[in-house]
Amino acid sequence: MTPFYDARGNIYAVTTPESLRDQGVEVPATAADAAQTYAAWASAAIEALCSWAPGSQPSGSKSHRSDGLLVGPFQAAPPYDLLIVNTDGTLAERSGNGLTIFSQYLTDQGLMPDGGCPLRVHHDKVDVPSPGQITVVPATVEEVRGFWLDLGQPGFGPDAVSAEGAETLWFNEREVNHVQRLSRLNPAWQRSQFVRVGNPHCVTLVESADALPSNRQMSDSPLAEGLTSVAFAQPTGAGEPCPAGINLQWALRESDSRIIARVFERGEGPTASSGTSASAVACAAWRVGWVKSGAVQVVMPGGTAPILLEEQGGELRRVSLFGTARLMD
Repeated sequence: MTPFYDARGNIYAVTTPESLRDQGVEVPATAADAAQTYAAWASAAIEALCSWAPGSQPSGSKSHRSDGLLVGPFQAAPPYDLLIVNTDGTLAERSGNGLTIFSQYLTDQGLMPDGGCPLRVHHDKVDVPSPGQITVVPATVEEVRGFWLDLGQPGFGPDAVSAEGAETLWFNEREVNHVQRLSRLNPAWQRSQFVRVGNPHCVTLVESADALPSNRQMSDSPLAEGLTSVAFAQPTGAGEPCPAGINLQWALRESDSRIIARVFERGEGPTASSGTSASAVACAAWRVGWVKSGAVQVVMPGGTAPILLEEQGGELRRVSLFGTARLMD
């Protein structure tokens, strides 16, 4: 039976390549080959493992049982290769909650070394190298056992996410951007900060709780259609301002170290939480002077993500995410 794990309300199924092949889904033997040929097998894998059984979908639930599928490991010893498959059959470069879940899965299987190990995510995106590597370290924070994920140094601005045609604005004496497709959906969504933490994000900075969209609002037309056009690449979306698509967040400063956030994921839609989105929100908040380096909490509907920002010489050198995951019944 395929295990499902929950990390702050983000749910992923986890399967090995061997298990997929046993179910008739022909996945190549290496993660690199699997990433290059995902169009031939990924949608079938989602259909086989993440779809609701006929008549079992709860009223008001999302169209799939999970927010995606983790395929791996492709080898018996670290570093471990994996793929992150969105429910639309596309691949993601990175997922903080997904990698937390995969780390817990490796731990449950007795494959996670005590000191942690690298994880290598293979994908098909051309603007960043594949595989992308992060280091996972088991840790305990406030008596809670979980994992620190070292997401590396973030990048900022349109070039970091391959954005096209975004106008430059100033906010708190910092340079931000104006995404017309977003501001047309809501006039309060004027100022956005592009951030890359291994995958691309557009964090829209708002100054009132009314400007934070709820997950229900983001699921309803026409807002859902408008956000999909921004977040998703063609042909599902418009690929504007980012031809490869981009994850969307909204951020509201609550205090010097606490940010409220909402998330609309590329390839998925509204989600209860996202680890890389929380990391991008914390980085964007630092960039515009809302928070300082050190510990930052990002509050999402699915839970609160502890983030650690490390600054040196006026630059943000590293962002780390702490997360936990549980095996679902």
